[in-house]
Amino acid sequence: MIDRRTFGKVTGAGAAGASLASLIGLSRPSAAAASPSGPSAGKAATAPAKADRSFPALKQVKAGELTIGYAEAGPAHGPVVILLHGWPYDIHSYVDVAPLLAARGHRVIVPYLRGHGTTSFLSPNTFRNAQQSVIALDIIALMDALRIEKAVLGGFDWGSRTADIIAALWPERCKALVSVSGYLITNRDKNKLPLPPAAEWAWWYQYYFATERGELGLREYRHDFAKLIWHNVSPTWAFDDATFDRTAAAFDNPDYVSIVIHNYRWRLGLAEGDPRYDNIEARLAAGPDIAVPTITLDGELDPFTPAGDGAAYRAKFTGPYDHRTLRGIGHNVPQEAPKAFARAVLDVDRF
Repeated sequence: MIDRRTFGKVTGAGAAGASLASLIGLSRPSAAAASPSGPSAGKAATAPAKADRSFPALKQVKAGELTIGYAEAGPAHGPVVILLHGWPYDIHSYVDVAPLLAARGHRVIVPYLRGHGTTSFLSPNTFRNAQQSVIALDIIALMDALRIEKAVLGGFDWGSRTADIIAALWPERCKALVSVSGYLITNRDKNKLPLPPAAEWAWWYQYYFATERGELGLREYRHDFAKLIWHNVSPTWAFDDATFDRTAAAFDNPDYVSIVIHNYRWRLGLAEGDPRYDNIEARLAAGPDIAVPTITLDGELDPFTPAGDGAAYRAKFTGPYDHRTLRGIGHNVPQEAPKAFARAVLDVDRF
């Protein structure tokens, strides 16, 4: 999930801005709509989530050290949007976002991250690495394989971090950015510093994963574990069992546990990454600014949302910018509030 150092810091109010006046299939804000940040922000209600929609047959492409599984919607030659999921989630976080964007003429690509779904390693000997830079490089490799020079990137959780990294280090590949929870690029030295106990409590699973017991627990109870996280971080999201099971199938990937455990141990400095990426990680640890047009989204009920309506990370975005707080929404923003997420993508593409 998000960088622990972003939790619980700030001052001031985030920037507010106008949203798109109309959107095919979207009503104006009374249901699951984006709202300006601040105390007057309107509530974004969530409807019960039911698994009555799915993606058509998935595609596969060799990209870097992976064969990446992905869903695709919209016209083949439309402007590209790449949507990136988090943990413990999968491509179905965007199952209601993708058709909204496709209806506006966008080519929408939704890949499984490494260790999830049908994405797999080309070689059994490849290091099952999940440091932040390598996941971003996976998406660059996917774009190269699909001959996509530039795209709007949107993400939450691991997906936000990945999109932030590409926007910061390879802005020529990122036309614009929608980032849930804002600036999530990890600085491992800062991650060594303690937070107040109430904030540390929200990260309990990271410390669990640091132990052998935690790795064994994730391996044995991966579905139960994910469902518990869903309930905890999205307290108003009334998903049904079929919705959860549709996503949980992605956790049966043979590399899932290795990737999840390495990601969290690496972030806490308890596991090494690949030295080939040390230079990239050094650049990321310096906290590079993001200059591409950006909209940041916060779910009001997400326990990882920093205080201050985006003020904690506002200075990191130096280009055209807007921040929106989604009231009544938890961590899985695109699935809890798909219309608000789609509106943000369309708006930022017009900045």
